[in-house]
Amino acid sequence: MRRLVITQNVTLDGAVEMLDDWFDAQGQGDQADLTEEMQRQDAEADGFLCGRRTFLDLRGYWRDLDDDSTGVSAYLHGVSKYVVSSTLGDPEWDRTTVLRGDPVAEVAALKQTEGREIVLTGSIRLAHALIVAGLVDEYRQFVYPVVQGRGRRLFPDGYVVPRMETVGSRSFRGGITLLKHRPA
Repeated sequence: MRRLVITQNVTLDGAVEMLDDWFDAQGQGDQADLTEEMQRQDAEADGFLCGRRTFLDLRGYWRDLDDDSTGVSAYLHGVSKYVVSSTLGDPEWDRTTVLRGDPVAEVAALKQTEGREIVLTGSIRLAHALIVAGLVDEYRQFVYPVVQGRGRRLFPDGYVVPRMETVGSRSFRGGITLLKHRPA
């Protein structure tokens, strides 16, 4: 059974929605320790999961990017991409499968297939549905030292987990901290 990992960039006050300029995808390239960790995590995954809006944003930015020091573009070209959408036609990106059915059922079935980790990034509405359904095996939060003061959070309002198991943490030179947790 494959593991589903949610990896999110998040502010100190818990926002995952990027309403201000606190995250720069290309700005990570000058932080070798952070880039190395991201590439290590990418090597553990052979599936990338997202919703339609996140997919279109990623496709619009990374698909045709030639000068990428982070390795994200190369990773996204090589990984199997799964997009949850009832409206997306041709995904126009190799190695992309559109999941058109119930997202919870589709992802539960995907987890039963052979392979390595499936990583969900962005797509907070999809993340919320999978969190509530109990399908998430690990949470990885790259915490940025900023306070945005607004925006959607990783966990849906009213959702309670009495205890999470901390499975790792690491600080990076640029001030970002990685926190890794699993449901206990």
